[in-house]
Amino acid sequence: MMYRRAASPLHAARAAAGSAYCAALAAVALIADHPVMLAAVLVAEVCAALAAGAGRQLRRAALLTAPFALAIAVINPIVTRDGLTVIARGGQVPWLGNLDITLEATAYGGVLALRAVALVFAGALYASAVDPDEVLRLFRRVSFRSALTAALATRMVPVLARDAGRLAEAQRCRPGGTAPRLAVVRATATNALDRAIDVAATLELRGYGSARRAPRARRPWSRHDLAFAAAAVALVALAVAGELTGATHFEAYPRLEAATAPGLIGFAVAMVACALAPFVDRRGVSR
Repeated sequence: MMYRRAASPLHAARAAAGSAYCAALAAVALIADHPVMLAAVLVAEVCAALAAGAGRQLRRAALLTAPFALAIAVINPIVTRDGLTVIARGGQVPWLGNLDITLEATAYGGVLALRAVALVFAGALYASAVDPDEVLRLFRRVSFRSALTAALATRMVPVLARDAGRLAEAQRCRPGGTAPRLAVVRATATNALDRAIDVAATLELRGYGSARRAPRARRPWSRHDLAFAAAAVALVALAVAGELTGATHFEAYPRLEAATAPGLIGFAVAMVACALAPFVDRRGVSR
């Protein structure tokens, strides 16, 4: 998944606000335990990705995450011995002990699977809608050399991937057939070292390390910056308030306990509304 500029409010917002928004979605997935709240986070992330034009990237993330989420949901009831409500008798297995499957462990396995998917979706939304170069510029006042190194590394990865693809295609045209992967990797690594030497020489010629840093440009916060920053604060506040008030309470062990009051639905709807509210205003959005 790579960042692509698109005409959406999230792309128009500065990197700090966009990063805070995606981090807030991930924080809610870590704070909340109730399946309804985690489902609300997933709905918010999917709708936000569609509104930001990142639906294809999120679909790829879903295809990659689905096997891991399924494995978590299946393995947790097998390896967890907690819970009082037995739904399947597994008997005694040498070295493993009792393999009885409980309702509580099964439910919590589903919760862990939903949480994993929500975290991956938050990362996919960040990778596809937040400008990585602008994120690195946020840290140049803290560590200029580290920011430059990270910027060069992230820019070199797609270049090296294209080089490896061209080398593999060229070697497949030879009479011998498909080239060994080791040969392609060796050629790509050699090319990477050559590029690194060229970049180092260019930086040295330009006086890197001796010149003064450029002053940080002050840019006023736009309506999109404020909207996504406010949404990030609201999302975390809703998740914390739901846990403190007990409206989103969920306890898997030793016996399954889950809040079912109308307040739970209210918190879930409010969370989706807060997450999608910044996408309503599209003024000033340009490609």
